[in-house]
Amino acid sequence: MKFKYVFKNCLVKFLNQIKVFFLITLFIASFASQPNKVFALNENIGEHLFIENCSGCHINGRNIIRRNKTLKEKDLKRNGVDTKEKIAKIAREGIGIMDGYEEVLGEKGDQLVANWIWEQAQKAWVQE
Repeated sequence: MKFKYVFKNCLVKFLNQIKVFFLITLFIASFASQPNKVFALNENIGEHLFIENCSGCHINGRNIIRRNKTLKEKDLKRNGVDTKEKIAKIAREGIGIMDGYEEVLGEKGDQLVANWIWEQAQKAWVQE
């Protein structure tokens, strides 16, 4: 009988230590995930910049002026705009009849909007 009591106490202590270990691990993991929040913030800024400056002509990745110059993945690749860097350059400097938006996008705004456009193109502009 005494053996069961001692075993039960040891088991309870062990399980409590496991609970503490998992709580500490979760606490540490929550701090380690903070860069993801920064990335999400940058993604939201890219989306905001797109809505404010690009969506007038590029609604849902389309192009209301030149139909074959959409922001859809197949058109981007066909037109040689197959990287985030190339999209950022176009956003910054413009191309053809499209003006550049370097001043209104601000520092690194071209990269933020390009990252957001690239992500949307990969998802076929389907919002989650």
